[in-house]
Amino acid sequence: MLEKLRVIFSIKELRTKILLTLLLLAIYRVGEQIPVPGINTEKMSAVFGQQATGGLRDLLDQVTVFAASRLDQATIFGLGIMPYISASIIFQLLGTVYPPLEKLQKEGPAGYKKINEYTRYATVAICLIQSYVYVAMLIGRGLVRPEYTHADGGSVYTSWIIMAVLTMTAGTTFLMWLGEQIDEYGIGNGISLLIMASILARMLPSLYQELRPVFDEGLELSGSGGKIGADTLLILMSLFVAVVAGVIFITRGQRRIITQSAKHVRGRRVYGGARDYLPLLVNQAGVMPIIFASSLLLFPLALFQSLANMYPQSTVLTALADVFHRGDGFWYNGMYIGLIYFFCYFWTAITFNPKDIADRLKDNGSIIMGHRPGRRTAEYLEKVMVRITFVGAGFLAAVAIIPTIVADWMGVNYQIAQFYGGTSLLIAVSVAFDLVQKIDSHIVMRNYKGLLEG
Repeated sequence: MLEKLRVIFSIKELRTKILLTLLLLAIYRVGEQIPVPGINTEKMSAVFGQQATGGLRDLLDQVTVFAASRLDQATIFGLGIMPYISASIIFQLLGTVYPPLEKLQKEGPAGYKKINEYTRYATVAICLIQSYVYVAMLIGRGLVRPEYTHADGGSVYTSWIIMAVLTMTAGTTFLMWLGEQIDEYGIGNGISLLIMASILARMLPSLYQELRPVFDEGLELSGSGGKIGADTLLILMSLFVAVVAGVIFITRGQRRIITQSAKHVRGRRVYGGARDYLPLLVNQAGVMPIIFASSLLLFPLALFQSLANMYPQSTVLTALADVFHRGDGFWYNGMYIGLIYFFCYFWTAITFNPKDIADRLKDNGSIIMGHRPGRRTAEYLEKVMVRITFVGAGFLAAVAIIPTIVADWMGVNYQIAQFYGGTSLLIAVSVAFDLVQKIDSHIVMRNYKGLLEG
């Protein structure tokens, strides 16, 4: 390992890229701690740190995981890259139903450059809307300092509202720029690295807080008083290794379909005729189904919990709020798994177009053995993708409910349980593999062994 690190930092270009990436991530972490001027940070920590329970707490935690945001702390990067992700998803969906965008996608790099430009404009517009809603929520909870409010009635100055909205919009725009700089001059995918940095920044302190009593008071065979025992700690460590191995296996899993290229005779020589394979990912949808499913389940929870607080005498509303509470009972996990399957097929149908793949194979003079080019090939590819998506969706469902199982059955804090599955682990593993592959490309190009080679 030390030799591989020496090789990495001995390559000047690679060393520069890594150091620049670390510097930009450090800038992100520093900016994440700077509050918007005028926010009562002490009161906000009390409100969102202790009183936020149920739907609001779950919503804050979920958004923080996949958007690199800090909605529980009104910082200049409070919105994170959530608006940029939203804009990217909107344009990706529109590209399947809106002909002009679909035409731009088929133009190659020039078309994608234009779509990225539209995505940036949409990001700014979404930032303005989301930041205004967020600032209005802060005002409604009385989290603005008195010096920024009028003496009569306590209404907030309009100038402060404009300043706060523009500050948070500028913060998200700056994060979008940081991600693009990492893409161009650093190493790895910039947006993904920002999300991974946010996940690790929240998880590692939670892990320390959970395990500190174990080592401060001594390690017992069985935990008592809410403390993790040696047996539970050993099970957690083994489970973590097993889940990571499973995530790696499925994330990199492929169904390879053999293709045969046509032979071409030129003069006295015969060209082509070689066999290749078409890789179809088992987990084609990635982490998006878990994000969509968990986010969708948060809204009825927040709705029914708010209604239950308004009408405490209603047992029906209280029961519905309990049904949608994260990890509690059969119904929640059943709906969670069902939505993951639905969004797996939905997202795969959007991102995987068997007709386009069949047309490209036909244009390149390649065929899938036993299937005629064109419509028959597209039907075969669609049938294969439906089958392997079922397996991928089952894997995502299993990984998604592991944190709730660990938290409920083993009495572990949910922040710690997220290490063992869910969105956080999938994002961390995916980003780590992407980073390793990009570093490997620089190392192997200079005739060194890759990071994963012996």
